[in-house]
Amino acid sequence: MSSLIRWNPFREMEELQRRMSSLFDWSPFRHSPLISDDETFSVPQWAPLVDIVEDEKEYTIKVELPEVNKDDVNVTVENGTLSISGERKSEKESKGRRFHRMERYYGRFERSFSIPDDADPDKVKAEFKDGVLRVHLAKSEKTRPRQIEVKAS
Repeated sequence: MSSLIRWNPFREMEELQRRMSSLFDWSPFRHSPLISDDETFSVPQWAPLVDIVEDEKEYTIKVELPEVNKDDVNVTVENGTLSISGERKSEKESKGRRFHRMERYYGRFERSFSIPDDADPDKVKAEFKDGVLRVHLAKSEKTRPRQIEVKAS
């Protein structure tokens, strides 16, 4: 039995934007410094995975950043855009150790998101715990729905 999945055209647009950004902003492949000189190996640039959740009070952006130090992550708000950037540093090859396979991505990353009209760009908070960055965008008080009491006359 199959289930219906609601189509979201914006998901496809975001994926296209991510691919275009990686094509124009970065070289799609780079040489890995972890492989010895007699081997060639390319690793594509990466963009961390993101979940965006909305409730009545805020938007929450969860970004997977395993093995990234808090000090290597930057969150900025400018001109209606929230940007998350940083770097996951690769392990250094040490004496007696040789890498045979590298499938995880390393290097610089950047993700940018338009701030919704109902969010307050002055009320952004970020927290980093267990390899997950959570960015909270509070909704503006004036745009939140409010219950209006209906009086009988």
